[in-house]
Amino acid sequence: MASAISTSEAPAALGPYSQATVLPPGARLIYVSGQIPLHPDGTLASGTIGEETAVCLSNAAAILKEAGTTLENVIKATVFLTDMNDFAAVNAEYGGWFPGDVKPARSCVEVRKLPKGARFEVEVIAFV
Repeated sequence: MASAISTSEAPAALGPYSQATVLPPGARLIYVSGQIPLHPDGTLASGTIGEETAVCLSNAAAILKEAGTTLENVIKATVFLTDMNDFAAVNAEYGGWFPGDVKPARSCVEVRKLPKGARFEVEVIAFV
């Protein structure tokens, strides 16, 4: 049975979901729910798309830390953008969060809207 991960170092879930769930011992995968650029106090970050990307990845890193792992162990990421024209700017910031030679597999899709009017969201899967 999976268990929930929760930390006050990232914003609380906005609905009926967990910040992340971890599979039981043996599998040890963590699935981090989509992170929009909310600060842990629940305020939406404003600034460049790069700055919003950094807030999202910082939140994901905090959740992973609570589970006993790091961004270095991310094996898959899914990125959601409300404007694909932001793709290059997002990549410029995103790449710095995954500095190793082996980057996580990733999908990037453009969506019409994201919660709270965010322009960027990321969800990750990592091993613990």
